[in-house]
Amino acid sequence: MIWIILVLIYGILKGIRDISKKKALEKNGVVEVLFVYTLLSFILVSPAAAGAGGVSGRDMLLTAFKSFIIFVAFLCSFYAIDKMPISLYGVLDLSRMVFSMLLGVIILHETLGTYQWIGLFLVGGGILLLKYKPGFLKKKTADLPADSKGTDKTATLFVVLAFVSAFLNGVSGTMDKILMRTMTSSQLQFWYILFMLIYYGLYVVFTKTKIDWRTALKNYHIWLIAILFIIADKCLFIANGIEESSVTVMTLLKQVSVVIMIIGGRIIYKEKDTAYRMFCAAVVIAGIVISAL
Repeated sequence: MIWIILVLIYGILKGIRDISKKKALEKNGVVEVLFVYTLLSFILVSPAAAGAGGVSGRDMLLTAFKSFIIFVAFLCSFYAIDKMPISLYGVLDLSRMVFSMLLGVIILHETLGTYQWIGLFLVGGGILLLKYKPGFLKKKTADLPADSKGTDKTATLFVVLAFVSAFLNGVSGTMDKILMRTMTSSQLQFWYILFMLIYYGLYVVFTKTKIDWRTALKNYHIWLIAILFIIADKCLFIANGIEESSVTVMTLLKQVSVVIMIIGGRIIYKEKDTAYRMFCAAVVIAGIVISAL
C-alpha cells in the first residue's frame, strides 16, 4: 500500500532530521534554529499559496491549534535534544506511539485487537526498561547533565520535556487524520507552517531573542532540517488523506526513526550505552511488529 511506504519514508527522514537538529544546535541556539528553519520551510512551501485558499473557518482554527501544539512540542524536543544523547531521545520519543494509538481509539474510534494490546504492553515495557535501568539517570556521565548540587533534577527535566513533546506530537498526528478529511495536503502544509512561523516570530519578539542570521544561514544543518521537514510532512499528510490509512498503524510504522537515531548517535557522536538502548528499542520494535499482525 502506498500509504505504508509514505509513512516509512516519513519515519526514516524524521530520524535523519532529528540527528541534524542536534548538529544544528552545535552552532546556534534552540530558538534561532527553530525560527530560521521554520522561515526557510515557509519559503519552500510558499509556491503552494495559490492553491491554499478555500479552507473553512473550522479547519483554519484547527490548523492554528495544531500549529500551536507543534510550536510547544518542538520547543520541548529541541531543548531535550540539545542536552541529551540523540539515541536516548529517540527511544523516549517512542512514547508518542502509545499516546497516538490511544488517541486514535478514543477520538477516531479505531479498534485495537489482542495483538495491538500486546504490542502496546511491549512498547511500554521497553520504555520503562530504559527509564529504570539501575543507576541510569543517577550515574554521572557526559550523556546527561546534573544540576549544581550534583542531583539528577536537570536530567529528569529533559526526560520530561521529551515525554511532553511525544504527547503533543501524538495529539497533532490525530489531528492530521481529521484535517485531511476536508483539506488537501498542500493546504494543510501551507497554513500549518505559516501559523508556526507566526508563533515563533512572536516568541522571538517577546523573549527578545537575538538571531545571528549570518551564522544561522551558513549552518547547512538548518537548511537540511527545513528540506527534510517539508518532504517528510508532505508524505505524512498524503498518507493521512488516503481513506484506508489508520492512525494506529501509521504510528507503529513511524517508529523506524528510532533505529536511525540510535545508529546515528553511535556513529556520529560515539555515544555510550547504545547497545542497551538498542535492546530497549528492540523490545519496542517487537511490539510494533506484533501490533501489525
